[in-house]
Amino acid sequence: MIRHIVRKEFMDVVRDGRFRWCAALVGALLLVSLGTGWVQSRNAQKELAAAQATARDHWESQGEKNPHSAAHYGVYAFKPRLALSFVDEGVDPYTGTSVFLEAHRQNDFLLRPAQDATPAQRIGALTAAQVLQHLVPLLIILLTFGALAGERERGTLRQLLATGIGRLELAMGKALGVAAALALLLVPAAVVGAAAIVVGSPGPATSPLVRGAVLAGIYLAYFATFIGLSLAVSARAPSARTALVVLLAVWVVNGLVAPRVAVDFSKWLYPTPSAVEFAHNLEQEMADGVEGVDRPDRAAVTQNLLAQYNLENVEDLPINAIGVFLQESEKFGNQIFDRNYGALWDTFERQGYVHEALAVTAPLLAVRTLSMGLAGTDVEQHRHFAIAAEEYRRDLVERLNGDLTENSRTGEVYLATADFWSQMPPFRYDAPEVSWVLKNRVLSLLMLGLWLAAAFVAATYAVRRAEVA
Repeated sequence: MIRHIVRKEFMDVVRDGRFRWCAALVGALLLVSLGTGWVQSRNAQKELAAAQATARDHWESQGEKNPHSAAHYGVYAFKPRLALSFVDEGVDPYTGTSVFLEAHRQNDFLLRPAQDATPAQRIGALTAAQVLQHLVPLLIILLTFGALAGERERGTLRQLLATGIGRLELAMGKALGVAAALALLLVPAAVVGAAAIVVGSPGPATSPLVRGAVLAGIYLAYFATFIGLSLAVSARAPSARTALVVLLAVWVVNGLVAPRVAVDFSKWLYPTPSAVEFAHNLEQEMADGVEGVDRPDRAAVTQNLLAQYNLENVEDLPINAIGVFLQESEKFGNQIFDRNYGALWDTFERQGYVHEALAVTAPLLAVRTLSMGLAGTDVEQHRHFAIAAEEYRRDLVERLNGDLTENSRTGEVYLATADFWSQMPPFRYDAPEVSWVLKNRVLSLLMLGLWLAAAFVAATYAVRRAEVA
């Protein structure tokens, strides 16, 4: 019996001109956003490879130079784009994808497109994630608001139930019929997306495909939630028009109101300093020091070295005291950086927890964090890259200061040979596995699961209590 209901509902939806036009529009936007995102991702990967090669060439070809001068000459670290980033850009346009690594400083990230974009450009950026999160639920609402309320208004609901069809069977058949019609739109897009992942992946395609499969499952749960909610409202609303108004209000709250409220509330609860304030506080602490962090003194460092080697004159030291002092200065600065950047990152993560917790009011908040996480464009993975880049900076500067310390004496003019720079290992970054991402997104997974279960329970209850006439 359910099979017949599914077939009838599917044919009714497909034959409806409104569905064809809406599906064509949403499908076109989805395919265009996938194609545009893929092209941009491919171009970004090529630019990244070229920039990395150029930066490495500049580093290796700098000629004879004092190692500490080379530390100030610095290198660039570029955040690689994961294969799924063409689906969801996440925070990358706002946080940047490259950072300049040099001695004594932990710099902010560069290449932030949102910084140069107008407000209209930032709002108008279209990605596949936005289509899936906003337009597909709207299409589901337009397809299902009259599923039961419309049957009741036409007087056919009583006739259907009189044939012996159970209420839950009828609702299940209508839900599966709508899902089958949506599959005509989503399956081709999924195939195109999978092909883009395989072709556009910079490495083995296994991990991106796993991420893509998990992401597909999350969006299916999101769409099923809206189908359940739509059937519940359609079953209880006195008319199809009322059902449509209620469901459109739900869509507005979910897609427009809740995200804005979540951002403002998280910032109010856990405020962050402006970029100017943060830079000022950092410079102030670097200049004045803070309690518990001792600033190195050059004379004290020299006296400790003389005592260590049991010597009286600096010139007799077998190492360069300046190199030791420079490294001690690096350690001092690193403690200041860890103190300030650590607090900033922790604040961002607390804001993220607020977003995830507020997903209890709107499933979009949970889906959005999961989507960015699997695409590798969320705050947590940006922090993961930033920490890796900073660890490389510290290791590189320590190597350079160590070369100055071990291969020269205090007061000498020392220049490292031209081939020394190629001995410094290049920066390499490995993105975290999908298990790491999901572990950080347990709350969002829980919220999405709760919404799915609640939609199923609400639909079941509403259908059982629905008025026939």
